[in-house]
Amino acid sequence: MSGLKLFRTDTTNSGMTEVMPRLADAEADVQGLVEAHMETLLGVRFLASEYSTGPVHGGRIDSLGLDENGAPVVVEYKRGTDAGVIHQGLFYLAWLMDHRAEFEHLVRDRLGVTAASQVLWSGPRLICIAGDFTRYDVHAVREHRRSIDLVRYRLFGRALLGLETVASVSGGVQVARRARRRPVARAAADIQGAAMVELAGTVDEVLLGLGNGVNRVERKTYRAYQRLRNFACLCPPQRSKLLVYLKVDPKDVDLVPGFTRDVSGLGHHGTGDLEVQLRTPKDLERAQELFRASYAAA
Repeated sequence: MSGLKLFRTDTTNSGMTEVMPRLADAEADVQGLVEAHMETLLGVRFLASEYSTGPVHGGRIDSLGLDENGAPVVVEYKRGTDAGVIHQGLFYLAWLMDHRAEFEHLVRDRLGVTAASQVLWSGPRLICIAGDFTRYDVHAVREHRRSIDLVRYRLFGRALLGLETVASVSGGVQVARRARRRPVARAAADIQGAAMVELAGTVDEVLLGLGNGVNRVERKTYRAYQRLRNFACLCPPQRSKLLVYLKVDPKDVDLVPGFTRDVSGLGHHGTGDLEVQLRTPKDLERAQELFRASYAAA
């Protein structure tokens, strides 16, 4: 797994025992494990398994889901390395885009009317989970205009699963983002003041600059920053502050009134249980350690 090694401490003999990685015995084992814990592992709400695309199309989508931002997700699995997994996934993604009403009906049945009305059709995603990928696979995803994540898995012993993002491309989301960014920023500047808009632009640069493979997803009420799953959500500037929500456990943070707040269980736009309030560039400097922690957790 890209040179990653896992060791178990042996307190009895004061030594270390390496936990050897392995592939699943069958593709269905990987699929079953991910589907049972899809929201925890991928930030995707599970909708259906082995979903039939009908007699004309003649296929079965391994897993269908809806991500944290409302984007439709196709998940395809392979036990080992398979050169066809990306093309197979794109084949199903194309079918999905031609059957939006059917997908929304599925979402309505599983998650309710509100979720179905907020499906983000501008950012459908394909997640391929396999034992490994070739350099040709990594190159191929960069040639497509869809959002594609290549995720390598390994099993360690009987109780540990490792997931590693090999490549991540945001596809059509980036095009929509660039097209909308300037008018949204100009409208915000007219209403809320140039200082907060400028600070929001700096926050955007900081979050995108945390590492490779950060995708930015635009929703009406927030902007999500994603590494396979969301790690930060930035709300539109208010008159005197910005709100950023992070995937950091508030119990692990020394909360500071007026700067950080535990919002677990409270309704808010975006995802994350830790609210960070930014009013000045100095606040942004204080927040960067929290940004990095959330990025690492994703």
